[in-house]
Amino acid sequence: MAVYLATIIVIIIIALELAKSSPLSSISLSAEVKALLNSGWWGNNYSRNYCEFANITCNEAGSVIQIDLSYEFLKNKKLEDLNWSSLPNLERLDFRRSDLTGGIPDEIGTLSNLTYLNLSCNNIVGDLPLTLGNLTKLAHLSISNNHISGSIPIGIGNLKSLVVLDISNNNFTGPIPSSIGHLTNLTYLWLCSNQLIGSIPTELGNLLNLVDMNMGFNSLTGSIPLSIGHLTNLAYLRLCSNQLSGSIPIGIGNLRSLVVLDISNNNFTGPIPPCIGYLTNLTSLYLHSNQFSGSIPQEIGSLVNLVEMNMGLNKLHGPIPLEIGHFTYLTLLDLSHNLLKGQIPSSLCQLKELNSLNLSANQINGAIPPKLGDLPMLGYLDLSSNKLSGEILTIKSNYTIQYLDLSQNQLSGPLPNDLEKQSYLMHLGLSSNCLSGTIPSGLAYYPRLVYLNLSHNDLSGEIPSSLRSFQLGRSIDLSYNALDGQIPHRPQNACPNKKKNIVMLTLVISLPITVLLASLGFVLFSQSKAKKNQSVARVVNSGDMCSIWNYDGKIAYEDIIMATNDFDNRYCIGTGGYGSIYKAQLPSGKVFALKKLHGFEAEDPTIDRSFRNEVQMLTNIRHRNIVKLYGFCLHKRCMFLVYEYMERGSLFCALRIDTEAIELGWTLRVNIVKAIAHALSYLHHDCIPPVVHRDISSKNILLNSELDAFVSDFGIARLLHLNSSNRTVIAGTYGYIAPEHAFSMVVTEKSDAYSFGVVALETMMGRHPGELLSSLASQSATNIMLTDVLDPRLPPPTNPVVVGDIAFVVTVAFACVGSEPRSRPTMQHVSQQFLSRRKTLATPLRAISLLQVSTP
Repeated sequence: MAVYLATIIVIIIIALELAKSSPLSSISLSAEVKALLNSGWWGNNYSRNYCEFANITCNEAGSVIQIDLSYEFLKNKKLEDLNWSSLPNLERLDFRRSDLTGGIPDEIGTLSNLTYLNLSCNNIVGDLPLTLGNLTKLAHLSISNNHISGSIPIGIGNLKSLVVLDISNNNFTGPIPSSIGHLTNLTYLWLCSNQLIGSIPTELGNLLNLVDMNMGFNSLTGSIPLSIGHLTNLAYLRLCSNQLSGSIPIGIGNLRSLVVLDISNNNFTGPIPPCIGYLTNLTSLYLHSNQFSGSIPQEIGSLVNLVEMNMGLNKLHGPIPLEIGHFTYLTLLDLSHNLLKGQIPSSLCQLKELNSLNLSANQINGAIPPKLGDLPMLGYLDLSSNKLSGEILTIKSNYTIQYLDLSQNQLSGPLPNDLEKQSYLMHLGLSSNCLSGTIPSGLAYYPRLVYLNLSHNDLSGEIPSSLRSFQLGRSIDLSYNALDGQIPHRPQNACPNKKKNIVMLTLVISLPITVLLASLGFVLFSQSKAKKNQSVARVVNSGDMCSIWNYDGKIAYEDIIMATNDFDNRYCIGTGGYGSIYKAQLPSGKVFALKKLHGFEAEDPTIDRSFRNEVQMLTNIRHRNIVKLYGFCLHKRCMFLVYEYMERGSLFCALRIDTEAIELGWTLRVNIVKAIAHALSYLHHDCIPPVVHRDISSKNILLNSELDAFVSDFGIARLLHLNSSNRTVIAGTYGYIAPEHAFSMVVTEKSDAYSFGVVALETMMGRHPGELLSSLASQSATNIMLTDVLDPRLPPPTNPVVVGDIAFVVTVAFACVGSEPRSRPTMQHVSQQFLSRRKTLATPLRAISLLQVSTP
């Protein structure tokens, strides 16, 4: 009898367990599986346990609590396909960038347990359903980058649990509802890039936990409410590109946590309040394109953490405060188009990290401080349209200067010969001054110079014959001088002018070059200068140059001196932020590329040992898409690295020379992007320890004779900062640096992912994508088709395989340039996608919109 009862008990227990594990064991669970299968998203296999479906998570009772279809391709799928009322236990829905269409159904409001809803980066249209206000447990709501229209429903104020609210980049109209002020748990509020009107509600001052508020790119009017001064936890305040007016409220000085303040492109008036000086954590201050008046307050000198400051296009007057010289981290300073007077303060010469200085269109007088030319990182200098006098400044040992404009001043004297040393110079404007003497012949040998204007001066003598190297696509203006000689080569339809005393030559800049100058005007180098060291490092003598570790330092140095004629400019094939690159052919016949590092000599034995250990590790890196680093030579006079030589130079140059760009067809460009992805995946995930490149740009992608792509300069940024923490030094090239580095110096693999995305877009577009990324942020690119942004020098592809490859590259690129680092894919994931993706795309290129392949 006891055995019989025990058997019955066991059977009952087993039955209960089976009932518990079966998803079809109750009416409610049957409704869930029916809702999922009827949607057609997971097929129609009723025999499978739907908790095992891809992208679905169930609780212990077998009820669906999460659906994550982010980054999936749900073509022609709509939210209406699912019966949401049959999924009452859902807690998390993630459909970001899954190509959803249609609207948001009212039934979403029945998901009373929902805490996370992300529908960003889709093609969703229509209004927000009023039932959304029923989701009182919702903590995260992101519907950005869609086509949602109508007004923001007042009921959104019922979502008292919200921590994140992002409705940016849509078509919302009407005012901002004051009920948002009820969401006191909010830390993240993004309403930017819509068509919102009206004033900023005073009630937003109740959001005491708010860390990030972005209302830029709307049509908001009125003034900044005084209640904003209550938001003492606010770190990012962006109100740019609206129609706001009035003055900056004094309460802004209470926001001591602010890191970024951007109120540019509005109609603000009055003086800049001295209380701005209380915001000592600021790294970015953008007040440009307003109507601010008065002088720049001296209190601004307290902002010692500033990295970028732009006050251009206002009505500011008075002198430039001496205190700006305290900003030791400053990389960008723009005070252009104001009414500033006085002299350029010599304290600006202390800004060793400064990349861009624009003081143009003011009333500044006096001489240019001589030491301004000593700034080691200066890449953009515009002092045009002032009243400056004296001679042109001498730019010493600055190999990064790209843009130099001193036109429309009262400068006198000869053109300095040291300008010939600036081999990276692209734009040189010296017109409308009182310059005299002859034109240095070396000006024509700048490999990247595309704009030269020396007009309206008192120059004399022969026009250097070397200027004939300027060809179509570059601009030269030598008019209104007293020059003799043959004018440089011009296109056949140019009209000759044989006058002796006035030689005029203006070659029209082609559109690609204009775009290049616009996008590269701020392409600057933001690497810190390496500390000088001087100590001879020696390595063991027993081999050939292919393994420089086997060379004695003295012998290696002598071989290099002989091969490059003591680093003569004739052997220089390029210059970057870290050093100049030389081509060296050794007696053995082997050719190498030598990177001679600027401002780095051996002195400190500790740094010497660390440097050698680091390079030793880097020489062990082996990948078919990474330039081989053979080693280094450390000498008391200089230090250089020895690389494999790449015959076709950089991707940057190839994309900017028409004949070479046309040679890079679509398939080659896709392969280039694929090679970069594989190389970065190897550095991040296969190297021990992982290597973060920190300076991915088109200038560091090299091409061999077969146009295969190779990543160069890996680890160089780290090499030059061995005595610095990742949190205090940020390396990279302006235009490729991830946006989070405006307020954080922590470099990760996601920093490289962002730079990769920029390079991938640049490869497909044939130019830097800066304007495109800006237009996406402002929602102006909604109706642009993909074919409209591809390189126009190549015929549009028609092959379905090629079309699919291009669409895939652009899709991956946009995923990588997302503003949130965590949302960017790893380079390992990108590399694997290249290996496993589908090979064809049925949709013709002309039918693919930019919004379909874009992501924040």
